[in-house]
Amino acid sequence: MKDAISIPLVDLDSQSKFQIVVDREEGQYLGHVTTVLLEDGKTILAVYPKGHGRGEIVMKRSIDGGKTWSERLPTPASWKTSQEVPTIHRTIDPKTGHKRLVMWSGIYPARLAESEDDKTWSELKPVGNWGGIVVMGSVVQLHNGDYMAFFHDDGRYLHNEGRKTDVFNLLKTVSHDGGLTWSEPQSFWRGNDIHLCEPGAFRSPDGKQIALLLRENKRVKNSHVMFSNDEGQTWSAPRELPAALTGDRHTAKYDKDGRLVVVFRDMAAGSPTKGDPIAWVGRYEDIVNGTEGQYRIRLKDNIDSWDSTYPGVERLKDGTFVITTYGHWDPDHEPYIMCFRFKLKDIDKKVGHN
Repeated sequence: MKDAISIPLVDLDSQSKFQIVVDREEGQYLGHVTTVLLEDGKTILAVYPKGHGRGEIVMKRSIDGGKTWSERLPTPASWKTSQEVPTIHRTIDPKTGHKRLVMWSGIYPARLAESEDDKTWSELKPVGNWGGIVVMGSVVQLHNGDYMAFFHDDGRYLHNEGRKTDVFNLLKTVSHDGGLTWSEPQSFWRGNDIHLCEPGAFRSPDGKQIALLLRENKRVKNSHVMFSNDEGQTWSAPRELPAALTGDRHTAKYDKDGRLVVVFRDMAAGSPTKGDPIAWVGRYEDIVNGTEGQYRIRLKDNIDSWDSTYPGVERLKDGTFVITTYGHWDPDHEPYIMCFRFKLKDIDKKVGHN
């Protein structure tokens, strides 16, 4: 593993002005949340299961950038049958320009629900004769208007074989019609010396390169990164990241000044914030060059040793980041959903960054 973490840490654990409760239910596990920001720049939809990954999908809406949240919204009956972490994404049909929302539910078979009006939703239905884990944690639009989605499998769900192997498989699938149908998944990396999974995709500032940040689930090395310079057709060999970026389920958004905010569950060996939700702040060049970045933000102390995060990350027009995530925040209580709102300029002051 690479060096220990040396960049500053800003701790927001006790600073309630940054924290908003999204949903909690006594005796009910709530976690594994993802979000999507709509085009008005202030409406956020959040989806998450009632249970650890598996469980009825809950949806809530904020119309003020995460300051307040609705009651739980009505959802189709099949959403109660979800077997895995739901993920939600905006897609646009490249032929018609029509916008829709798609929501994935994984394991086997991978299923999809869609909304054509951002309010009403279809039932979950199989996408094909395949499945996977945390489908689709990240989706990028390609330059030709298609969408490429990424996920992983460990032998159990891709073809419903039901047997976990020591080989982890990174997979991609493409939609040509704005997210309604998806291609048979293709493998672009397989390995057992390290277990790379939960790919978090985003583009370089100039849009020419796609980066994938990857969880290392064997816990023998730090997280890794892969790059594609040809719209996901080929990928570089995985490369280890610094400890400062080591964790699970990386989700990234750019600030207006070009800096990146990457949120993940800290899993760096020896880290004092291991198991907590962390927002890393740096530049794309830090990821390319393997440097540590500027600083890290602990959003809140997760009192469980590891079970937290899986974040939704959005940036509002005024520069406010809205990070929606879960954790074990209170002793003797099940985890619940919170969101954290801040601007980098306010965090910069805490570390003396100009």
